[in-house]
Amino acid sequence: MSKLFTEALKKIKSNKFTVGVIGLGYVGLPLVLEFAKKRIKVVGIDIDKGRLSHIQNKKSYITDISSKELVGALKSGYFSATGEFKVLEDIDVIIICVPTPLKRKYDPNISYISSAVRSISEHLKKGALVILESTTYPGTTEEIILPLLEKPAKKHGRDFYLCFSPERIDPGNKKFPVNKIPKIVGGINSEAAKLAVMVYKKIVDRVILVSSTRAAEMTKLLENTFRLVNIAMIDELAMMANKMKIDIWEVVRAASSKPFGFMPFYPGPGVGGHCIPKDPLYLYWKAKRFGFKSRFIKLASDVISSMPDYVIERIGKALKKNGVVFKKANILIVGVTYKKDIMDLRKSPSLDMISILRERKIKVSYFDPIIPYLRLDGINLKSIKLDRNVISKFDCVVIATDHSSVDYRLILNNSKLIFDTRNVYEHTDNRKVVLL
Repeated sequence: MSKLFTEALKKIKSNKFTVGVIGLGYVGLPLVLEFAKKRIKVVGIDIDKGRLSHIQNKKSYITDISSKELVGALKSGYFSATGEFKVLEDIDVIIICVPTPLKRKYDPNISYISSAVRSISEHLKKGALVILESTTYPGTTEEIILPLLEKPAKKHGRDFYLCFSPERIDPGNKKFPVNKIPKIVGGINSEAAKLAVMVYKKIVDRVILVSSTRAAEMTKLLENTFRLVNIAMIDELAMMANKMKIDIWEVVRAASSKPFGFMPFYPGPGVGGHCIPKDPLYLYWKAKRFGFKSRFIKLASDVISSMPDYVIERIGKALKKNGVVFKKANILIVGVTYKKDIMDLRKSPSLDMISILRERKIKVSYFDPIIPYLRLDGINLKSIKLDRNVISKFDCVVIATDHSSVDYRLILNNSKLIFDTRNVYEHTDNRKVVLL
């Protein structure tokens, strides 16, 4: 057992270590607050001036964190935020929570990770533990991060330690906050892994150690691939059931009565968020480097990607039955976030549907109780006011995101046609409602 490891372990056990969290988004900010709650000094680092301004003004920009919680953490003296990486020179544990988007549909983009690691290497304190939480393909920690940190003359186990621990945040899920979600840890070596386990045990109820960083990286991708494939399957079955004039929602409800061997998944207009649409494609890309083509992942991704177009096609057919020419129709999209009751637009299928309708020169508006305006991806719209006179002017109301605060009865009573992609009218027997 090295002196470096012994000293690091002693610091962690006595709560005399400092934490730096790079990236203060949906993953990083909740993590920061958990450390602050445990009276562990934590510095949040982000190059996004907008986020830093919100923190300075004591206003939360994330659904899961209230402004009151943010103020409490700042007032405690255990949390501060900066855009400068130089602070890392006094940090014992560095956790990376930066985005990992795609370059193209199937190619990973780890430039944010690489950029953060290069900045870390310039200011890395001797004996520091570096943990990557950003989702990525198996091998990233060993193949990309480790060599970057070891340049020009540092050595793992002699100068620093490195681990991977996948983020598992579910935005808007009050049942499973950060401290209630088990943490997976895989280290470059056993000493690194032990240190990371000790760190996470300070803020998380359960920590699970796996044999390597690759196993930890693949664990996250398995979780999200499982969801991708099953959501794609039920989407395809929904399309099939529509052809057969079968209510897929009734079928899922009936199948859910089986107490074993079945887990319900539900169809929808597509899948949004940071994880499900993208993360499995990291695994697909990496597998190809080993000469293995994952047919399940590609097929599932293609099926889900096609759902916004499929919904638009179904809307057109429903309008035709109502005697309305699609090109002359006036469409209202209800809900533009990717998930109910959270202020998150990342990869939302509602935005895809709005873009498709606009490309076809079809008049489209939206209503969302938590998104007052849209200014992204060429869309510049304001949420309309929802009242009976306004609703009656639309040829079709599309329930795209099922926010809890929407008055669905008002919509039902005053609309001409409703296309319901979320089954909010499950118990409504009304001919104007068309289910996905």
